[in-house]
Amino acid sequence: MASTAIITITKMMETLPEPAQDQAVEHLRDFIADMQDEIQWDAVFKKTQKQLIDAARRAREEIAAGRAKPMDYDQL
Repeated sequence: MASTAIITITKMMETLPEPAQDQAVEHLRDFIADMQDEIQWDAVFKKTQKQLIDAARRAREEIAAGRAKPMDYDQL
């Protein structure tokens, strides 16, 4: 059974002439691919969020303890 969103998109697409439907499909393919990338990025970010928080905490502790020094971007 199709979701309400799919039914809505289908009805909208049916109102377009076929060349416009083809163009809309190409835009939807790109948009959906971007959305899938974002979903994947969000999942990876959620998995590593604790490590990022821990790294930030360690950095703040090192700065407070005077063990940090400015980064030399020329040495990267």
